[in-house]
Amino acid sequence: MENCEHCHSQQSRKKVNKTFVVFLALVFAVLISYAVPFLETFRMSLFMYVGSIWWAILLGLVLGGAIDHYVPREYVSGILARSEKKRNIFSAVILGFFMSVCSHGILALAIQLHKKGASTPAVVAFLLASPWANLPLTIMLIGFFGPVKALYIITGAVVIAVITGFIFQFLESKGLIEKNKNSFELDEGFSVKDDFKRRWKAYRWSIDQTKKDIKGIYRGAVSLANMVLWWILVGIGLASLAGAYIPQGFFVQYMGPTAVGLLVTLVAATVMEVCSEGTAPLAFEIFRQTGALGNSFVFLMAGVATDYTEIGLLWHNVGRRTAIWLPVVAVPQVILFGIIANMIF
Repeated sequence: MENCEHCHSQQSRKKVNKTFVVFLALVFAVLISYAVPFLETFRMSLFMYVGSIWWAILLGLVLGGAIDHYVPREYVSGILARSEKKRNIFSAVILGFFMSVCSHGILALAIQLHKKGASTPAVVAFLLASPWANLPLTIMLIGFFGPVKALYIITGAVVIAVITGFIFQFLESKGLIEKNKNSFELDEGFSVKDDFKRRWKAYRWSIDQTKKDIKGIYRGAVSLANMVLWWILVGIGLASLAGAYIPQGFFVQYMGPTAVGLLVTLVAATVMEVCSEGTAPLAFEIFRQTGALGNSFVFLMAGVATDYTEIGLLWHNVGRRTAIWLPVVAVPQVILFGIIANMIF
């Protein structure tokens, strides 16, 4: 047991070091930018991105820490771990709808659910559904696009998440993606509802208990940050470079309702997707200037399916085969929905 704890401690230090190294690199680039005019645009882009998403990342880590502290593994395994059950995919998508966190905050929550025992298909469905099918974004998209077009975007996100989850269930049954080693079989007759009632009745509110809860949430958030934060920092850095040195007019000019326009949109979404709240206005600008709703849909959805931060986190924490299959399965569906949107709107 001591050897295992020693190994876990060494692994945690490695993850902390990666975060520290990436953080130092970004700080160094910012400091140098004050002396090198060429880097000034990068600094402004980085500050813009950080200012847009820091709260979402922090909220994601705090919610992840709360899940780690309050939610027993049995609950997640009971609701989201049974890979062969279709209802688990619907449960993951519904859970994503109520998670009001942008895409990079959702990454932290998804990895925490994976740690707690959620099946790989459920984690993937949760990842795809939550950034665009959550309640606040639904309201924002209605404001931008109007109810009919917004409904198409939200419905498309949900359908793609569900279909992808079902396909991943098939891939898992054939051994083509990794199974979650954190999942376990529950005792026969175990009831999440009854166990929750028992724990709730046994819980005693007090100052000491509150302090313990805060410490527990903090430990869970730090553990989660050690796993995901360095990838998020890498993603922010790369997106800042793209935002700084690729002219914004390029996106609008080459994102018309054509095959080439969809391809350019797909590439742009890969490098620009950082926060759903920040990407939605840019997607509307694409639609306003080109009239191509399908391209806006691809820009919104493909970023989630092809974002290097998301792929890297899945590769590192869930499995490389899962990370590879995500764009292979999801991107064709995104493009198909984009083509349909360009045809009917």
